Amino acid sequence: NWGGEEQMQRPYKFSRIHLISKTLKTAYFEFNYKLYHELKKKADENTILHANDLDALLPNYLLSRKLNIPLVFDSHEIFSEMPAVQGKMSQKLWRYLQNKIVPKLTFMITASGSYAKWFQNKYGIKPVVVQNAPRKIDFKIEIPDNNPKILLYQGAINPFRGIDKAILAMHHLENIIFKIAGDGPRKREYEDLVTRENLQDKVVFLGKLLPKDLRKITLTADVGMSIEENGGESYEFSLPNKVLDCIQARVPLILSPLPEMVNIKNQFDVGEIIENHQPENIAKAINLVLNKGRKNYQSELEKASDILCWENEEVKLLKVLEMASK
Repeated sequence: NWGGEEQMQRPYKFSRIHLISKTLKTAYFEFNYKLYHELKKKADENTILHANDLDALLPNYLLSRKLNIPLVFDSHEIFSEMPAVQGKMSQKLWRYLQNKIVPKLTFMITASGSYAKWFQNKYGIKPVVVQNAPRKIDFKIEIPDNNPKILLYQGAINPFRGIDKAILAMHHLENIIFKIAGDGPRKREYEDLVTRENLQDKVVFLGKLLPKDLRKITLTADVGMSIEENGGESYEFSLPNKVLDCIQARVPLILSPLPEMVNIKNQFDVGEIIENHQPENIAKAINLVLNKGRKNYQSELEKASDILCWENEEVKLLKVLEMASK
């Protein structure tokens, strides 16, 4: 709860862990210590522990051993290979924890097939792939005839997301506005880039939106984007949530030539793969989508949305939890 957050509302009981740390270096230690004691107060022999990513794994693992109760490790990314920790002392710590604990686990889920192969090759564990897909949308809206057209980025404003290159691509495009929905550490830098490049009339920052408001924005876009750069193995093998969100909203995308996105493109014609991250080539891919038109991608987006949805993914999650409960 750094800097204050909106009130959380969930359809289940939860508790927040309040941190006094002012830096990430100390925050992780404080969080893990407090999480262990919070879990210790609430867990019993009927509990299934669910550790969401590597930064929450240690206290869950220790308690699962202490109480002899099942643990499911949920790896949304390859935490030890994320750009934010690469080349830092913290990367050595995360790798050490990962190497020590993951080979001893029985139950694991992860967010992409490529992640599952990575963990299997490294540790011999076979994670169940549970993609972070949204629920199906009852798609009955009329596709808007936008003027100008709308390119949408949704998600954290972090490095290696291709946002800065997409901003520069606006120099090569006409009659289009680039909407950036989200917040993050690179927001100020990218706002300054827009000003320096005199692109204020083509790029708009929408800020951080509530999920229900973001879904409304997504439905209005002509083209979405998920053009992550290869910032290490966690990015290389990821399947970003925004890809599945746009598919459910029936919005075609420009995509990176990374394995998971190429795999989806090979199954369903949901957009175009960029050749590389040169602004000219990003603009070329955007024009391909716009010239074809959102309506002409609908049949393939419809097929993809029927398969890449939470209704299919939750079955796999529930099966893992059922196995863990035996």
